[in-house]
Amino acid sequence: MTQTPTAHTPAQGQSRAEFTVPAQHPMVTVLGSGDALLRVIEKAFPAVDIHVRGNEISAVGDTAEVALIQRLFDEMMLVLRTGQPMTEDAVERSIAMLRASENGESDGEETPAEVLTQNILSSRGRTIRPKTLNQKRYVDAIDKHTIVFGIGPAGTGKTYLAMAKAVQALQSKQVTRIILTRPAVEAGERLGFLPGTLYEKIDPYLRPLYDALHDMLDPDSIPRLMAAGTIEVAPLAYMRGRTLNDAFIILDEAQNTSPEQMKMFLTRLGFESKIVITGDVTQVDLPDGTKSGLRQVQDILDGVPDVHFSRLSSHDVVRHKLVGRIVDAYEEYDSRHGTQNGTRKGGRSRSGHKGL
Repeated sequence: MTQTPTAHTPAQGQSRAEFTVPAQHPMVTVLGSGDALLRVIEKAFPAVDIHVRGNEISAVGDTAEVALIQRLFDEMMLVLRTGQPMTEDAVERSIAMLRASENGESDGEETPAEVLTQNILSSRGRTIRPKTLNQKRYVDAIDKHTIVFGIGPAGTGKTYLAMAKAVQALQSKQVTRIILTRPAVEAGERLGFLPGTLYEKIDPYLRPLYDALHDMLDPDSIPRLMAAGTIEVAPLAYMRGRTLNDAFIILDEAQNTSPEQMKMFLTRLGFESKIVITGDVTQVDLPDGTKSGLRQVQDILDGVPDVHFSRLSSHDVVRHKLVGRIVDAYEEYDSRHGTQNGTRKGGRSRSGHKGL
């Protein structure tokens, strides 16, 4: 895309940019079906006039905004050259990353194309990859460090991306087994009243881990891998007394560990193993008076070599857009009313637990 002064006596501070889409890329891949991608760009840059003629795209408006559009189309083309399609979500996230970089809010040099084209795992006709800058840094941290904490609200991909990295490590023979665990803490419910054996009571709580596995592996192979001990899904209590060598270990819902459980789990680390711990410190379901091990460990292990804390926010939510808005709304409410998770600090919620 080339940028030139606008013709016909342009207003001060305005410029014009022109971009030619290479012939090998149909315009529908750039503009989207029914111009859906173009509408996303126009909505993000309402003060810029964007025109399309054939395979030529031009933008006229504020110099800084036109420069951002120029960078956006350049990044989109880099993504399209890899064979990966652009989506409305990817365009929105690319614009957000470029704006953050332009405003000095980004402390790295990663570009949207680098984030959106980083493949973690290809399975059953789909590819799992990070969708935001913080997700990319989280995935990179897992590669670089032995212990990584992924801390953030619901829907930010903390557990899902960690699972993808675990399956990738298993398939590339970096580890010989995957161990997935959660503390069996009831979120305002009582497991003891459920029918069945202890395993049948706990199994629904571990179900999200099974669901993620089914997305990443051939479902027919999962029972075989579990029977062989290559994949283990178990409550956190089952980790006590073990040393976990040559394994990729994921502790999910870590905000519901006590400080003692967190210490117990971390000291299970064996040789040639990697640990990823995920959790949301705003959704603690521990009983009255019990501190969250995930909250405490951030102070204890801060600065310890080969331990990394990745923090994600509502901007990294990859579920329905409304989820991010809900997270922001709760944070704003808590800030205004001095509460946590919608309840008074130290007070009781409807479920009878204190708002920890």
